[in-house]
Amino acid sequence: MTEALTIRNVTLGEGKPSICIPLTSSNKAALMEEVERYQQEGADVVEWRADIFEEVENHTAVEQMLKDLTAVLKGIPLIFTFRSHQEGGEKKISKADYIALNQFVIQTGLADLVDVELYQGEDAVKNLISAAHQQHTYVIVSNHDFQKTPPKSEIVRRLKWAEELGGDILKIAVMPNQTADVLELLTATNEMKEYTAKPMITMAMGPLGVISRLSGQVFGSVLTFGAGERTSAPGQVPVQELRQVLEVIEKSMDVS
Repeated sequence: MTEALTIRNVTLGEGKPSICIPLTSSNKAALMEEVERYQQEGADVVEWRADIFEEVENHTAVEQMLKDLTAVLKGIPLIFTFRSHQEGGEKKISKADYIALNQFVIQTGLADLVDVELYQGEDAVKNLISAAHQQHTYVIVSNHDFQKTPPKSEIVRRLKWAEELGGDILKIAVMPNQTADVLELLTATNEMKEYTAKPMITMAMGPLGVISRLSGQVFGSVLTFGAGERTSAPGQVPVQELRQVLEVIEKSMDVS
């Protein structure tokens, strides 16, 4: 059974999945417009996709951006994510620069959560988790496959590995090429729910996978990503529509 995790004013793992809106603009002015809108719309969580930010290699600019975003969010949890190019991100940087950037963000203490990719290497992931926990920052250990859906056993293996490395939240996103792939993802999530108490974020991307973004309360995914200014991954649902569907599912489960 999932143990609830409370981060600022949001509890992950109780009731319907929380909604995260990604910030996907490339410059400061547009990012500030985005974050102000999402704060007013009542986002549960906001993710800054920093790989899209045109000044991401300037650590001073990154720190100032974090300060500006958190000032507007007023307690809404912020995820810092640099999505690597090999896992669907916008910008190519070296592994050393990836680690250095995340290490720097962790040391600022300005992000509530950082997303660390599982396949950056065991030592790198462990070291970043250790640094984050010293700053009381939570870590999402993630994996993304934009080409296919691995078999259920492989999805479970990767989620278990993320837990073994010390991740606070375990995340996997896969691309279904047929309906059966979506079932693989959902079945793996349900199986992991019986294995781990750690919160999970799982999704099948693209049009086929939309159901996985809506059914977290049934299968065990605690957070879902809604489309803001633009989608940060294929298949994201507009936030208002997403919220309505999640509320319908929650009411149905309460009745049952």
